[in-house]
Amino acid sequence: MAQIRPFRGVRANPERAAAVVAPPYDVLDEAEARAILERRPESFIQVTRPEVNLPPGTDSHSAEAYAAAHLALQTLLAKGILEREEKPSLYLYAQRMGEHRQTALMALCPTADYDAGTIKKHEFTRPDKEQDRVDHITGVNAQTGLVFLAYRQQEQAKSALDSAQAEHLFTVTSEDGVEHSLSRISGPADIQAIQAAFGEMEALYIADGHHRSAAASRVAQARGGEGEAAWFLCGIFPDDSLYCMAYNRLVKDLAGFSAASLKQELSENFEIQDGVDALPSKRGSFTMYLEGTWSLLTPRAGVVDESDPVARIDAAVLQDRVLAPLLGIEDPRRDVRVGFVGGIRGAQYLQDAVDQGRAAIAFHMFPTGLDQLFAVADADRVMPPKSTWFEPKLAGGILVHTLD
Repeated sequence: MAQIRPFRGVRANPERAAAVVAPPYDVLDEAEARAILERRPESFIQVTRPEVNLPPGTDSHSAEAYAAAHLALQTLLAKGILEREEKPSLYLYAQRMGEHRQTALMALCPTADYDAGTIKKHEFTRPDKEQDRVDHITGVNAQTGLVFLAYRQQEQAKSALDSAQAEHLFTVTSEDGVEHSLSRISGPADIQAIQAAFGEMEALYIADGHHRSAAASRVAQARGGEGEAAWFLCGIFPDDSLYCMAYNRLVKDLAGFSAASLKQELSENFEIQDGVDALPSKRGSFTMYLEGTWSLLTPRAGVVDESDPVARIDAAVLQDRVLAPLLGIEDPRRDVRVGFVGGIRGAQYLQDAVDQGRAAIAFHMFPTGLDQLFAVADADRVMPPKSTWFEPKLAGGILVHTLD
């Protein structure tokens, strides 16, 4: 049974929302973050990337940085740029990117559900990144970034959300052209209906935010598992509304192979069709760009164990049959010879990287499906690294959950 709870959110003053809402902290480097703050001094980026208010080169993981984040949040509240809601509510966070629209229920979920596996994960976390999130939550005394959850669409939840009376708070358009809207659901009957609908779900699934959820659990445990720290901020999306793009690969060299000899080795496990479009047309194949040509690689019969929810993911086939055995990339998380490119950049980016000599070979994947993510999580397994790329990205400064 999935539990959710309303809360008194901290959000932008509607008149200042366009100045506050910021890109997610983990898609920017320091220079980009500083440029945002220079253009928009009220930007929430100063809370999520607090080094922007400190001298250049300041360690973003230092106690000084976390203290600066806390000060920035309190200053935005004191100036009325951010406001705390009067009563606990649920929220709807809607995004529009071109013709695509998706809406999340913003609510609190218990860290106990994460610990028990009712909120399911599909990735390992890195200790350093997890510790950074623990220190940030502790230093700011708030969860400033939501955990991106997904669920299998269910009629009861859809009906409860569609019929709820939601008060629009603000709509802003970010610099990348994505529209972000926040609405509030505060009616007791609506909240109870939504809670009941989610209570019928066996599980929720982390789509993105493994480090944030793990950190929230650790902070809760450190505080005795009680109070606001026992709950963490989530944006919960139905699976049929999400847009998952390919997560592609660039490799710097051919590990001693010539193009011809590499293709000869590949032909043992793959049928190869040269001169194709860059984008693979269906799951179960991927394309390769090598020496000016796109080729379609389709595994031969028996190469893929279709009964294994991890092994049958295209990213796993590429890793297990190409990157590791042929190109020597055993650990893609740490090997500097492989780069990962979100599908939002397009196939031309991959092609240019090879043509301009920044890489020797590129691979364009077919997007991993939410059904595949759910199957891996249900089996208590781990997805191959960099298997999913969701768009649009969830902005910073939409809502904050304070732990006081």
